[in-house]
Amino acid sequence: MKITETSLPGVLLLEPKTFRDNRGVFWETYNERAFEEAGLPTKWVQDNYSISSMDVLRGIHYQITQPQGKLVRVASGAVVDVAVDLRRSSANFGKYVAVELSEMDGNMLWIPPGFGHAFLCLTETAGFAYKVTDYYSPSGERTVQWNDPEIDISWPISSDKAIISAKDQQGCLLKDAEVYP
Repeated sequence: MKITETSLPGVLLLEPKTFRDNRGVFWETYNERAFEEAGLPTKWVQDNYSISSMDVLRGIHYQITQPQGKLVRVASGAVVDVAVDLRRSSANFGKYVAVELSEMDGNMLWIPPGFGHAFLCLTETAGFAYKVTDYYSPSGERTVQWNDPEIDISWPISSDKAIISAKDQQGCLLKDAEVYP
């Protein structure tokens, strides 16, 4: 597995070693020893899976209590995946990194606690799988608006075309958000 730090320190792109032949392709999505050697978490408390339709945009989500580290990957389709630094004391506060993840490359993104997470479905449907380091905490869940002008994410979609849940439409602006110290 090749691990590359993104422009946001701590957010890592993980590229699995793939084995291709005339039958298809194989790769490991998780290997405890490899993760341990790379200094990545090896204790996961929950696996989640969602299916989204094209133009569905989810996020920017995070938990202020029970912050979660997330290991995200796409099992089918493709997405633009975004991590936003929400640690007020960070020199990168409010900055983001965006990467395309797809079923074809098997790449994963490690998003440590202290970051918000969002993604946009680029294909007819996308199956999105992720492991988390802490349990879901409804009372600690927070949302920053996906199109917050201060963060200024360069989404490959116009606001009138993006499909946003009612809950995500109620997200607050970064300047008003409860964030990490």
